[in-house]
Amino acid sequence: MNRIEPSRALYEEGVIGVIPAKQGKSVYLKAGQILKLINTHGSQVVDTWAFNIADLREFMSMEHSRASMMKITPAVGDALVTNHRRPILTIVEDTSPGVHDTLIAACDRYRYEELGAGPHHENCSGNLSRALADLGCQIVGAPCPLNLFMNVNVNARGGHIEFLAPLSKAGQYVSLRAHIDQLVVMSACPQDLTPVNALRPAEVHFTVLSK
Repeated sequence: MNRIEPSRALYEEGVIGVIPAKQGKSVYLKAGQILKLINTHGSQVVDTWAFNIADLREFMSMEHSRASMMKITPAVGDALVTNHRRPILTIVEDTSPGVHDTLIAACDRYRYEELGAGPHHENCSGNLSRALADLGCQIVGAPCPLNLFMNVNVNARGGHIEFLAPLSKAGQYVSLRAHIDQLVVMSACPQDLTPVNALRPAEVHFTVLSK
């Protein structure tokens, strides 16, 4: 099934929702609505995906977005685009230091096995799959997410990368405006073996606002 019935992923405007630590949540956005993601406790990464509600084969693509923005870190005013190269979400407000990541794949069972954890460690790819399964949908593989609040240092000379603790503080937030009707899936990243979430995964909150 490549299409989602919007009523199954509706969320009432203005109501604060919670993404429990290490878990995921999906929400339907109509074109023009704004999703406000609040880093409730600070230092928490939120893996974020967006899909065309009418066809899940069109999704927010970090590869295409970097080419469109001509940079690797989006900021206020920048549009993230789909694999069909059209805008899907634009950052309209950011009270954090503006450090986000578009390079790193979502964590999965294989990543945690590499790090010495068991095969059943919570992971963002699994959170995405479960969120879609709850809506009666599935996809093959996980697109690279927009990793909000993730601090990945890229060495300008050698191109080496380093995972660092997020710079975001408690209560800081990012707001994204929808360009098309879409399903957004968010995962409060479960990573607790590297500094990605300052080693303490936590819940985050969100709300949907009118345009």
